[in-house]
Amino acid sequence: MAKELSIFVDESGDRGGKARYYLLTLVFHDQADGIAEAVTGYEAMLAYFSSFVRRLPISYVTFVYRRSQFEDPARLMERMGRDVSSAMVEHLGFFQSFDDVKVYYDNGQDIVKQALDRSMDKVLSKGVVRRRKTSMTDYRLEQVADYLCTIELALVKYQAKENGETYNKFFGGIGSFKRNWLKQARSMRI
Repeated sequence: MAKELSIFVDESGDRGGKARYYLLTLVFHDQADGIAEAVTGYEAMLAYFSSFVRRLPISYVTFVYRRSQFEDPARLMERMGRDVSSAMVEHLGFFQSFDDVKVYYDNGQDIVKQALDRSMDKVLSKGVVRRRKTSMTDYRLEQVADYLCTIELALVKYQAKENGETYNKFFGGIGSFKRNWLKQARSMRI
């Protein structure tokens, strides 16, 4: 049976240049590691999304970009592509251990799609399957990519002292955020 890796992608930021930060998160899942049990538990208790994420056999990486450092979207796309390629080369053994790699991205932002396409084609010698429609199980992992991107954005905002009261109400302040939310997420980074 062929080994299959799924990559779920989410971004934070907009292509109109109004967002101060741009984040790109890739969640990696070896399809041999089932998530059905974790999904069932999550669906039974929606309030415990972080518990759901903690139980998943996944890893991830996030890249953070400050908009002001890029003259235009093309430069941002080039940097994203280089960063994704570098991360893949750094963990090449992991990526080459799979027979198939599928990238799940909604193609919501063209610069992300182009950066992914170029970096995947550059690093991986085998064909990469890109799909837009996913099953409910896959959809949950897209939600995980969104969640992890949100956690990483919260860290950036806290560090820049741009968090606002909403972050403090939701996470319970920077100390609680780091001890609970960030620590849990960071335990899954590649």
